[in-house]
Amino acid sequence: MQFERFAASSGHLQRLASRVIASFAVVGFALAAMPASAATLDRIKETGTIKLGYLTDARPFTFRNESGAAEGYAVALCQQVADQAKKELALSSLTVEWVPVTLENRLREVQQGGIDLLCTPTSVTLTRRQDVAFSIPVFAGGNRAVLRADAPAALRDALAQSRGSRAVWRGSPAATVLKGTSLAVVAGTTSEKWLEGRRAELQVDARVVPVPDYRSGLQQLLDRKVDVFFGERSLVLGAMSDSERKDLVILDRLFTQESAALALARGDEDFRLLVDRSLSQLYGSPKSAEIYKRWFGELDDKTRTFFLWSTPGE
Repeated sequence: MQFERFAASSGHLQRLASRVIASFAVVGFALAAMPASAATLDRIKETGTIKLGYLTDARPFTFRNESGAAEGYAVALCQQVADQAKKELALSSLTVEWVPVTLENRLREVQQGGIDLLCTPTSVTLTRRQDVAFSIPVFAGGNRAVLRADAPAALRDALAQSRGSRAVWRGSPAATVLKGTSLAVVAGTTSEKWLEGRRAELQVDARVVPVPDYRSGLQQLLDRKVDVFFGERSLVLGAMSDSERKDLVILDRLFTQESAALALARGDEDFRLLVDRSLSQLYGSPKSAEIYKRWFGELDDKTRTFFLWSTPGE
């Protein structure tokens, strides 16, 4: 009888222990499944460091200057975020660690917690929002065509049709002119996806040539290996040397309109709110126009309106 009681008691304890172990396993799995950057502000406060990722060759947005430091329009914006974090977390000091990333791994670094914020502006798409979250917009851009200055007039005319005319490449003579041309675009960007889609949709017999970066695309254009390069105007200018500006032409036609923002990990609304608050306060101050002017020139009415519409109220 005593043995039976002991056996029953042992069985009960074993079942209880199994449940406890299972409970810990569930908790452990839940913690492991949490985003790498959950509670980013807590981590920043604990370590006294904020990690800001940037592309080293995306002038004028972000680049590594001659002294090896991060510089550019978006670097200035992210410095405001760091200042805001230091203030809100009541830190006596905050180390800003600038982490170089590549075009291929930049969003993965955000997801895995390698960086707290991607400071090189990135075009916001629904597909990318499955992987990362975005701040309020920091730049309005889009695709333009870059040609050699000596490009055939017919090619320039086909690509430079004014707004309100027929869609570029649709019908004659644009489709005829573009037949057999080679169109370069940076691989892995929204520009590449757009260009491939337009070529297939309009059934234009042109060849799309992916290149690793803007500098390579412009060099292939100068070397006559491609006929047209597509990309964001500001990045084109940033990758272009002074001596090359007379040999290349950026057309005024804006093929797409894209909103670019700073990327951060999903599921961390406190950090996202801090980032958006930092940008909103900056946009409402004269300092914003000064930063923009340094890298892009005076704010025009269209750009000023963009920033006003992008700024949420308190």
